Amino acid sequence: MGTIKKGILGGFSGKVGTVVGASWKGIAYMRSLPQSVKNPRTEPQRRQRSKFALALGVLKPMTALLRTGWKLYAHRQSPFNAATAYTLANAITGTYPAYEIAPDKILVSRGSLTPAANPHITATMGNMEFQWEDNSGTGSATQTDKTLIAILNLAKGEAITGTAGAERAEEAQTVPIPADWAGDEVHAYLGFISEDGNEIANSVYLGTATVTQA
Repeated sequence: MGTIKKGILGGFSGKVGTVVGASWKGIAYMRSLPQSVKNPRTEPQRRQRSKFALALGVLKPMTALLRTGWKLYAHRQSPFNAATAYTLANAITGTYPAYEIAPDKILVSRGSLTPAANPHITATMGNMEFQWEDNSGTGSATQTDKTLIAILNLAKGEAITGTAGAERAEEAQTVPIPADWAGDEVHAYLGFISEDGNEIANSVYLGTATVTQA
């Protein structure tokens, strides 16, 4: 029970009804009690938390890229949160508690810039080779658009990302792979960003490749 020390307008300590009284550096203050949640772990809440944890585990290693790749969709939220919301809605399959991520549904960049044409990857000794066709002049594509790249290692919970890489006209980019990834299956993504940074293309999923030892 709370005690009112100086009358109805004075300070008090303890709990009075739904209000808690206390003091800080001699200053009396009051705060309301937090509302209790009757069942904080309902089935829908458990399902949502499970999906959220799965999405975060996949996206966090790509945070630096997502800040650029999703910046055009950061309306009243961060680019990372925008990417997370998209992933929750589009890239998680299965039923609780056996949810799985669908790598081919992930977008590491999003926008209206013309995407890559006929992209593919090749695993070489200690490297991953990205290749595409120069489709400059098609739609909004220009020769100076630069790559947005992600190589995702789900088994290790790690990723290699790059922004402002090779130009669209170069048609290729080589990315070194860590030695301890040898033998791992990885997923690759390729997007583009305009030279001035004002336009971004939807990323394209390039499939999987097995890393070879250098």
